[in-house]
Amino acid sequence: MRNRISAAMLGWGIAAGFVMAQIPGDAGELAEKRFKNVQLLKGISLQEFMETMGFFAAATNMTCTICHGEESAGNWDKYADDPPTKKTARKMMLMVDTINKTNFGGARRVTCYTCHRSSAVPKVTPTLAEQYSSPPPEDPDNIPSQAPGAPSPDQVLDKYLQAIGGSQKAATLTSFVGKGTYQGYDDPGSSPVEIYLKAPGQYALINHGPGGDRITVDDGRSAWIAQAESEAPVPVVTLGGGDLQGLHFESQFFFPGRIKQLLTNLHVGYPLAGAFSILPDRTGAGIDDRELIVMQGTTTVGGLKVRLYFEKESGLLVRMVRYTNLPYGFITTEMDYADYRDVGGIKMPFRITKTWVDGRSVIEFNSLEVNLPVDASKFSKPVAPKEPTGAK
Repeated sequence: MRNRISAAMLGWGIAAGFVMAQIPGDAGELAEKRFKNVQLLKGISLQEFMETMGFFAAATNMTCTICHGEESAGNWDKYADDPPTKKTARKMMLMVDTINKTNFGGARRVTCYTCHRSSAVPKVTPTLAEQYSSPPPEDPDNIPSQAPGAPSPDQVLDKYLQAIGGSQKAATLTSFVGKGTYQGYDDPGSSPVEIYLKAPGQYALINHGPGGDRITVDDGRSAWIAQAESEAPVPVVTLGGGDLQGLHFESQFFFPGRIKQLLTNLHVGYPLAGAFSILPDRTGAGIDDRELIVMQGTTTVGGLKVRLYFEKESGLLVRMVRYTNLPYGFITTEMDYADYRDVGGIKMPFRITKTWVDGRSVIEFNSLEVNLPVDASKFSKPVAPKEPTGAK
């Protein structure tokens, strides 16, 4: 088993000690059916459970071993232990619930991040340097309405479609196959990856990673994530709730000709410049040097909030952020698009950086081919990947 100290492992533990329950087939995809000792986070899927823990990690900047002990880094069974830090986390979850119920009628106004702000211990004393310095402009958490003087959503989307080759050309895209490399956040190096997409929303990603294959499949109705047992305590996870809706949206969003049908209640905010960026090729120590047009809407299916960021000059889409509602806060999944190249008359990004609360991946394509026939078997439910030779 690999010694991985990451939010992905943290995701399986604070609210439960996870001795595996024996469940046949796909039954028991809810966290409390698969794991023992789930005390608070009941009624959510395995993936939502993991992402909630990832939310805690993002709020506190703590890794899994801080809560579960150093031995948990190499032994899934140790997540069944109940050390003091995990007990404290449960108390904090109840405290947050009480604050919101007592002061805000149960509406979520306070979360772990409200106080912790990526620190294990919340600050209690103001920092004068922060008070009198000029931090980068914050990306607003919400765009409630159309900003005065901003271009209309149709103008922004039409410019984007024109930039990639025109709306008529975009509408002809029915499938594509991509091959290249995948670099995970804690992977020692890049590894081969294959991506298959078929309109309107079937998607398969197969990463031949160092710890075994990592597979994500969306057949248009159901979706799964599969990893070797050394990488995850549940080798094949069936997605549900906001995760299922979110992946469905991503699978369809790869086809730009459908963008206007996928989103509703669109409005454009004020331009954003100098915002924080995770992209490796932007200048200024993590500051994005471009001026971006920011548009917000909700998905027509599921009502998920989505933010789209377009480069003002070129009109190209450079970022998509979607939001998932979890029991203790919203989390974001961010897709950054770069290195656009012409493929059959359509400009497509050859580098896609995906970041979420318990991981990050950078996919760089060596080849993209469009409108090829894709075998339906690519979108079948995956089986548990085999352990790589020599895995421990």
